[in-house]
Amino acid sequence: MTTRMTGGEAAVLSLHNLGVETVFGLPGVQNDWLYNAFYDHRDKFRIIHTRHEQGAAYMALGAALATGETSVFNVVPGPGILNASAALSTAYATNAKVMCLTGQIPSHKIDRGMGDLHEINDQLGILKRLTKWAERANSPAEIPGRIKEAFAQIGSGRPRPTALEIPMDVLAAKGPVVLDAGEVTPEQPPLDEEGLNRAAEMLAGAENVMIFVGSGAMDASEAVRQLAEKLQAPVVAFRNGHGVVDSRSPHGFHMPAARPLWAKTDVVLAIGSQMRIPMEKWTQSHRPEIIRIDVDPVSHTVFSRPELAITSRVEEAVPFLLERLEGHRHPSRIEELQEAKAAWAKKSAVLEPQQTYLRIIREELGEDGIFVDELTQVGFASRFAYQSYKPRTFISTGYQGTLGYGFPTALGVKVARPDVPVISITGDGGFMFGVQELATAVQHKIPLVTILFNNNQFGNVQQMQKNDYGGRIIATDLVNPDFPDMIESFGAQALRATDATELRAAIRRGLATTDGPTVIEVPFEEMPSIDQFR
Repeated sequence: MTTRMTGGEAAVLSLHNLGVETVFGLPGVQNDWLYNAFYDHRDKFRIIHTRHEQGAAYMALGAALATGETSVFNVVPGPGILNASAALSTAYATNAKVMCLTGQIPSHKIDRGMGDLHEINDQLGILKRLTKWAERANSPAEIPGRIKEAFAQIGSGRPRPTALEIPMDVLAAKGPVVLDAGEVTPEQPPLDEEGLNRAAEMLAGAENVMIFVGSGAMDASEAVRQLAEKLQAPVVAFRNGHGVVDSRSPHGFHMPAARPLWAKTDVVLAIGSQMRIPMEKWTQSHRPEIIRIDVDPVSHTVFSRPELAITSRVEEAVPFLLERLEGHRHPSRIEELQEAKAAWAKKSAVLEPQQTYLRIIREELGEDGIFVDELTQVGFASRFAYQSYKPRTFISTGYQGTLGYGFPTALGVKVARPDVPVISITGDGGFMFGVQELATAVQHKIPLVTILFNNNQFGNVQQMQKNDYGGRIIATDLVNPDFPDMIESFGAQALRATDATELRAAIRRGLATTDGPTVIEVPFEEMPSIDQFR
């Protein structure tokens, strides 16, 4: 049915028809008619308005990573898009289902260099380079189809962010609109049965299989676990694959722990993972046969051509493999795998106090809690030492390494998963990138617990300056505010912990607080470098 409505209302009702209930964003003049429509339909949405565009985009990132569902953020054009670009690049790096809905200057002024408010050169071109798909809606009638296409693109093949810009005159204009209430139907490659049959033969004939998992395996966790047990294979994760297999399982491995097993591995199965570090470093001394399963055909040959490349959805491919391997089971390697894990635990025990902090966090989060890392010493150690029990409970930047992402991203995680405890770790340097979002957390009553490790420096960089550059320390010492006073001035709960016992007590107090955020400052001087384990 055709209805006359504004472009803003067409956008808002299209999002509603696609199941969107929360939008992260900031209003502004180019988006006035979008927010007018949000107001008119405020019973359908929760608008989390932030204090910076990067905060809105990072919160959408956190929501997407924690749920595996599409999350939406809205910003003004020009500087708003540029402020959000670090989060968009992080969403791209982590294969996150994020949609950017942005305003634009009036249609007739776009790319004409007239100096209109928030104009930048070729905004759509910029968005296309930050996402897998970006377009512009040129009339209210186009908006429902464009939004639906943005969602379809997110779910087709390798999930990555999309963007849609709508000029302010299009948001304000009234016109005939047909709202499409139909489901989004993403395009996916067919199941490669021939390739999977060959993979089953290779795996059955191998003596020592090693499995690598990335974010592409998140929704096939149970099938991967069963496959690992059948093949008696270690399942190796670095950042984005944590939790696909429970770390408590003898098959669940951090990447460094699996390194000694590589020399005798004859077949590698990469599931939704580029396995960058092994491909760049480990294969120099030994190269097993490699089988790759990935929905993205481009990923197969990024580093080198595998012996077998299978382009299929992991969620379909791994169960199919299990069927083809029915009745087969490799001889037990449990003792060998446990010895390798024990050797790694002994070797990495020098990472103190990081190990103690991570153990306390793990214990206090419980079975379902979510951990959000950051570019800080404890965060780096978490990639090698944190025990992840379930998929989507270890949130990372992946290869993007976006300093300061952690706190605002964790707020989005908590908004999307209010049913589970969430802990964000951060350093004093990274925390100040997004400290203003404490106001957002207080206003929207987001009960996130953040642990702020404070040594008054950009610690990782200064550590490299000391260890690798003869102590040539420059631009890494920091002057910080009194963090507890500052945190309390926002209306948040400020706690301080100077040892492990105090940290545990503070975490418990923070997790028991349900009406707003808690930040726990942990002062320290030096922590051992993780460089020895890279």
